[in-house]
Amino acid sequence: MNDGKICVSVCAETGETLFENVNKAQELADVVEVRFDCMSAGRLSEVRSKISKSEFIKPLLATFRAPGQGGNGTATRDERLGFWGDGVESFWKFDIEEDIAGELGHLESCILSFHDFSGVPYDIDDIFTRLAAAGTDIIKMAVTTADVTDGLAVWKLMKRAKADGKDLIPIAMGEAGKWTRILGLAHGAVLTYASLDAGGETAPGQVSVRDLIDTYRARQLDMNTRVFGIIGDPVSQSMSPVMQNPAFVAAGIDAVFIPLLVKDLDAFMRRMVKRESREAELNFGGFSVTMPHKQTVMKYLDAIDQTAKMIGAVNTVKIEGDKLTGYNTDSHGFITPLKHHFGELKDAKVAVAGAGGAARACVYALIAEGAEVEILVRDIKRAQHISEEFGISARLISDFKSGISRSNPKSQKPRPNLSNVDIVVNATPMGMAGPFENESLFTADELEGVRFVYDLVTKPYDTPIISEAKKAGIPAIGGLEMLVSQGAKQFEIWTGLVPSVEMMRQCVLRRMREVRK
Repeated sequence: MNDGKICVSVCAETGETLFENVNKAQELADVVEVRFDCMSAGRLSEVRSKISKSEFIKPLLATFRAPGQGGNGTATRDERLGFWGDGVESFWKFDIEEDIAGELGHLESCILSFHDFSGVPYDIDDIFTRLAAAGTDIIKMAVTTADVTDGLAVWKLMKRAKADGKDLIPIAMGEAGKWTRILGLAHGAVLTYASLDAGGETAPGQVSVRDLIDTYRARQLDMNTRVFGIIGDPVSQSMSPVMQNPAFVAAGIDAVFIPLLVKDLDAFMRRMVKRESREAELNFGGFSVTMPHKQTVMKYLDAIDQTAKMIGAVNTVKIEGDKLTGYNTDSHGFITPLKHHFGELKDAKVAVAGAGGAARACVYALIAEGAEVEILVRDIKRAQHISEEFGISARLISDFKSGISRSNPKSQKPRPNLSNVDIVVNATPMGMAGPFENESLFTADELEGVRFVYDLVTKPYDTPIISEAKKAGIPAIGGLEMLVSQGAKQFEIWTGLVPSVEMMRQCVLRRMREVRK
């Protein structure tokens, strides 16, 4: 538990919408920020007067942001001074910028803000010194980040602010800075900002207030909270936070799982993880690792389990003291639901389409169960390494497509079919969001004779190949099953406890359906 406040920022062009949003925000926020710079100039005085005469349960923070500091509209310095000159007695605090601080009284009632939308200024310490000398008690420093470590510059100012007797609001804007918004209150920030809902952000990287409260439990966190996260690029669409955080709550564990946009893995490990060189203590307990770091992360680890070594990739890191150990739960996540739905896999004939990291995990797990595996690819050269390493055959996907063989177009001999294959696994991008989203690896006719289809693409609805399988009367499952199963195994590695897989599954499904609306 911490003493910080969640401030929901609302912005609207009309007074009616502004009042509506303020009232909605009151339900969840500790403080509501009213962004007056979003209003049209002709209605500004009227709306401000109406708000000052209204009664609200939660305190209001008034902001009339300068255009150069991220404000909407074109308000001049004189117009901003005139706005604040009317008094702020009806508000809890008011937010101003450095250029007008020297001409206003009642600075004890203000938050003095600095925003850099181009990056992190090289002289950030000097900027803080100037702001601290202005006479305000609360300073807000917001910088723009492209990588997770960019947020360290503003984060480290909290220690200095405390020594100077100032309250600091450190904000690293952008996806890479979300960790500062989620963990800020736990480490002494007086406020953290949230959007009223997803899509209503007033600054880059804002988290919705419901996620901040329900998913990340920002009010309950403190410096003793164990921090886990997903490291990769990108991570914005990851479902890991929505299944891991409820599992921590259900188990009564003081921990939080957050997104960590990591572009430069070496800088992240050196500046934020390794004890001898890290610049901030965030109490990391482990990570889920996604692309493009599953192979690269291995060189930073003190130990790697046998499964991860055989697959050649790590998707899970556990931190105990100074020791970092790598695991791979993809194979477990893949094979567990397959055995549940299909049954015994010994001697089962399985065709795995794809030759990437996911395909490797599938092949490893299938061979361990005694299945007969072959790889299907578009380019036979891509399968050479995995084929030789695991001692399995590789064939072209086109060999199994309907029509006349391209290798001998004069022959009317049909291509091979999948009738002697028990299970087809799609580990390719076919069906994923993007150019291949509506394309199926095989049609219903081409799947004739197959007993089971497993598509690793994660969707809350049937993917193209699953739809084709159902047309052919073939049972099938999607990537959601693997996602949840591997996530549950990660939780077990980190905590020693077995979570409810069904609870995690329902949490992911619910979020996927919300996003789809």
